[in-house]
Amino acid sequence: MRPLLFLAHRIPYPPDKGDKIRSYHILRYLAERFEVHLGCFTDESADKKYLPQLREICAEVFCLPLRAGHVATAAMKALVSGRSMSEMYYSDGRMSGWVSDALQSHSIEDIFVFCSAMAPYALPNGSGRRLIVDAVDVDSEKWSAYARSSSAALRPVFQRERRQVLALEKRAGEGSDRILFVSRAEATTFAALVPELDDRIGWLTNGVDSEYFDPAKVYRNPFRQDELPIVFTGAMDYRANIEAVEWFSLSCFPQVRRLHPRAQFWIVGAKPSSAVRHLSEHEGVNVTGAVPDVRPYLSHAACAVVPLSVARGIQNKVLEAMAMGKPVVVTHGACEGIEAQHGLELLVATRSGEFADRVSETLSGRWPGLGNVARSFVKRRHSWAVNLRVLDDLFLDPDGANRISRPKAAKLLPVEFG
Repeated sequence: MRPLLFLAHRIPYPPDKGDKIRSYHILRYLAERFEVHLGCFTDESADKKYLPQLREICAEVFCLPLRAGHVATAAMKALVSGRSMSEMYYSDGRMSGWVSDALQSHSIEDIFVFCSAMAPYALPNGSGRRLIVDAVDVDSEKWSAYARSSSAALRPVFQRERRQVLALEKRAGEGSDRILFVSRAEATTFAALVPELDDRIGWLTNGVDSEYFDPAKVYRNPFRQDELPIVFTGAMDYRANIEAVEWFSLSCFPQVRRLHPRAQFWIVGAKPSSAVRHLSEHEGVNVTGAVPDVRPYLSHAACAVVPLSVARGIQNKVLEAMAMGKPVVVTHGACEGIEAQHGLELLVATRSGEFADRVSETLSGRWPGLGNVARSFVKRRHSWAVNLRVLDDLFLDPDGANRISRPKAAKLLPVEFG
């Protein structure tokens, strides 16, 4: 098979959260069509145990641990170089050397980059090669949102990071054959920011494994029989998730409890911050920490909530809850890119009182059948097997042979499934 270089900012396994779900499914799809040489970083020593699984599908795996205390070093490098902290965080001469050697040793002509922070490793080597960058989200807009909601002391830091990340995203778009995003909405946002690149911008929508997230399977009930469980899932050391559960616990949940005294709010996810752990001091709020499987919590939940105020791209936690046939109540930002309809496939609310009302309605049984429609929606619109076919258009010719085939120019990549 034709060799391909795959670069990722974090080890793309296990597919148990956010970016790893997307990177793993893309990697597995490409590994069925190419001889993949994978270069990535790991931020946890425990991740080393997953290297054998990756070596089963890749011809080569080069994985570097991020150095302890690297954040401060990255910040200093960013100030000196004029680059973003995000780029400097993943800057490592050892990775640069491996990339150069791999490209030459294996005569690699195809490169796939996952996350714009890894693009600097590929851009100097892109000439004469097929280079696709999956930026996933418009990260510069995330930093803009952080700046708006931060203190006066931190606002200039986040504003600078926003400018430098946007410059990096622009360089990635200029130096690649196509830059992809997770949704039409994200692609449109980037096209508005960098209109001169509109013929290189496209999107590849996330999927969900509806056979794994199957409500027909039997799961042990982790809740008491007499309670009405409301569930949030996610990594609980991530700022957006922390702010989301704080807002729901303190601003929405008390109103829900007044109408439904048996309601319990369950925060399900690894590495809860101290702020999250303290939420369990409030009546009816439960913090699990890491769990081996989120499906029992979703299966037996009365509803799922995703009350994110800062969100980019597609939220896998929304797709997973929908796939499990649950009524899902979300903020506008949390459902961006999913293109589901309020009142048909999920419920959308913004203000705390409105959000609490929608949750209370699901607990009262006002929205029967919403979960079933939600599952049908994700099976139809968010199938990995279908959505990943866009990669064939970018890398493969119509006969399926592993040869470079440049796609027809389009203002936005014309791919819509479902």
